[in-house]
Amino acid sequence: MQLIRSFEQENAALVGFGIRALLLTTEPERGPIAQRLAGIGGRVEVADELFFGLEAALDDPRGYELLVIDCDTMGGIELGRRATAMLGETARRLPVILISRDCQRQVFPEQAVAPTELRAPLSAVSLRVGFEHALREKLARHLI
Repeated sequence: MQLIRSFEQENAALVGFGIRALLLTTEPERGPIAQRLAGIGGRVEVADELFFGLEAALDDPRGYELLVIDCDTMGGIELGRRATAMLGETARRLPVILISRDCQRQVFPEQAVAPTELRAPLSAVSLRVGFEHALREKLARHLI
């Protein structure tokens, strides 16, 4: 059985408004992506197996508000794109960020169902821009 671990950072900048994010990665629980997500105010839960993580995102009654996939540890950018497609209708309510060194360019799609793609190694700035883009509709509701 795979476990999902929670990670929250004290004194986080509140741009993330405590958004509940599921990070799929095999990196250590307090790895750089988890640290940066928590640093912008996200409540991060980590799963270390792709299909278990997708199942958790689909089945969780509390609902995740963001899915982040570290594609380099989960099987590559193409697998991340296929995983996003498998979410189907769930992708309409669950923004996705894919992170990979195989990204030739960063992608900030207009359609809410398409994943934001960020190039690795991930900087704090690119994650914040990707985070704000992926969650633009939710963040706009908080600001109104």
